[in-house]
Amino acid sequence: MTDGSGKDGGDAPRVEFETEPGRYRHWKLGFDGPVATLALDVQEDGGIRDGYKLKLNSYDLGVDIEFHDAVQRIRFEHPEVRTVVITSARERMFCAGANIYMLGTSSHGWKVNFCKFTNETRNGLEDSSADSGLKFLCAINGACAGGGYEIALACDEIVMVDDRSTTVSLPEVPLLGVLPGTGGLTRLTDKRKMRRDLADVFCTSADGVRAERARDWKLVDHIARPAEFAAAVKARATALAATSDRPASAKGIALAPLGKTATASGWRYGSVEVALDRAARIATVTVNAPAGDLPHDVDGIVGQGAAWWPLRVMRELDDAILSLRVNEPQIGLWVLKTSGPADQVLEAGSVLLRHRAHWLVRETIGLWRRTLQRLDVSARSLFAVLDRGSCFAGLLAELAFAADRSYMLDSADADAPALVLDEFSFNGLLATPAARTRLAMRFQDDEAAIAACRARLGQALSAPEAEKLGLVTFAPDELDWDEEIRLALEERASLSPDALSGLEASLRFGGAETMASRIFGRLSAWQNWIFNRPNAVGEKGALKLFGTGSKARFDWERV
Repeated sequence: MTDGSGKDGGDAPRVEFETEPGRYRHWKLGFDGPVATLALDVQEDGGIRDGYKLKLNSYDLGVDIEFHDAVQRIRFEHPEVRTVVITSARERMFCAGANIYMLGTSSHGWKVNFCKFTNETRNGLEDSSADSGLKFLCAINGACAGGGYEIALACDEIVMVDDRSTTVSLPEVPLLGVLPGTGGLTRLTDKRKMRRDLADVFCTSADGVRAERARDWKLVDHIARPAEFAAAVKARATALAATSDRPASAKGIALAPLGKTATASGWRYGSVEVALDRAARIATVTVNAPAGDLPHDVDGIVGQGAAWWPLRVMRELDDAILSLRVNEPQIGLWVLKTSGPADQVLEAGSVLLRHRAHWLVRETIGLWRRTLQRLDVSARSLFAVLDRGSCFAGLLAELAFAADRSYMLDSADADAPALVLDEFSFNGLLATPAARTRLAMRFQDDEAAIAACRARLGQALSAPEAEKLGLVTFAPDELDWDEEIRLALEERASLSPDALSGLEASLRFGGAETMASRIFGRLSAWQNWIFNRPNAVGEKGALKLFGTGSKARFDWERV
């Protein structure tokens, strides 16, 4: 693996994405009825890796891991919260964005994974606002640059202090030779509806703009003088809370530790197992069906809390995806498997649909959606293997549809695999970043093909039936199964990882785009390329020379 310094990371500690408020070093979390406040107060010496200081409230991966955890806990532990105010605990300094010295000394893979995680965290704010009523207000109380402003852009509204000195800026192009890395360009046009010419001026100016112009250019929604700033923030937070339907009197559930344990070949949780074959560059991720009886009413669901299978299994899968991305960069192929009784998975899905209006069930469905979307945008090959004992049914069928290819065993035995569809494959609750179901994307919105699948809703489909409907790629019989799977995995693992990343991202997101799909597909691709170019990261590149006083030397050829 590689660490944040770009050097051989064999001795570097593994990055763990699980944390809790008692371990936060960079965020202060407070609650006041329907309003929670997340205040950024970055500890300069608290970087996740050595070699840089987090000055000016700048952030690295460790800061964002805490941010993600805090929002997750607000979702599940504090259902009474309707508005989250994101601000700074520092005087006259909101956030300088991603730490430049961290970026300048990091490996390429570290930079890309860091940007992807921060993108997902910010997109998650918008997902919660749209689908679970949790609103976000950014209170810019000091200088706000780069990724700091991109945090603001992900919120529903932005209030900015008008103190004649505070500015907002996206200075990456003039100062660093790169692009805003967490959706800034896309949100300016798609979300804030900023004029293209003004956006061009804004994104090529290192100085940024002050409050009145920021409001006039649609960069912020409200401005207030310092003496009225706190009252303005409270008023807007209260107004946003009034638009939410999160329950004021509900009691939240504690997000207990995941209980991740090491195994001889990887690690396991309660319902998810990860097995690594580093020599073959393959990870096998197995998701297990629920064991035992599932609660059927909301009292039983709330009673189980974080142990409730639909919630627990997605928390585990989310952590597994993140751990594989950052800690196992040499493993380019993830094999997705399931195990257990399909009827248990279908029952869990039925309960989710029946009680989807309940706040905890709604938040759990949101976690499924965001976790599956994290799988969609992971730069890894995904192969689903539907073997004996598998349960690609209902909710877990989405794993097969997220895969780049799927192989299903054709067998006449009693334990032969079956694929079962339920409403989750059609209703959009688990939509991709392109806001379409995975079946709609699979069939390029072919209504006849989708209707043919819907006609088999709830039926246990054999391998030949699933192949005929287009739900799996191949259905080898028992004689060819082991050899065909072996050859397919070996062939995939032998191909260029760079070419595969481009291929997979292009094929996974065909058709109409959304703001989220543009951020991950278009902006991330350009940023990935620019991060490799000498104009940014060469010895005389802008990112490398930032803060040294030396002027970057550019290759002026446009390519």
